[in-house]
Amino acid sequence: MAAQWNRITFDPQVMGGKPCIRGMRVTVGTIVGLLAAGKSAAEILAAYPYLEADDIKEALAYAAWRAEEQELPLPGAPRWETHARTTPSS
Repeated sequence: MAAQWNRITFDPQVMGGKPCIRGMRVTVGTIVGLLAAGKSAAEILAAYPYLEADDIKEALAYAAWRAEEQELPLPGAPRWETHARTTPSS
């Protein structure tokens, strides 16, 4: 069952169809990235005065939902090889 999003919109004409806040040119990724960088909700709202606190809450809820979403291969579809990432030695 897919979640219902009241504030997250998808429009190919806005930010290339990325999930945005209420049709504006502010992506969920922007909001989540700012929070991850240590910005508070109050700082984000001050920087983007047209956003609302509920926009930030729903952006986080959407990001959490996407993180839990699973992609399952279709029967008969080709399987792509994946390679483990390695990090250089120090």
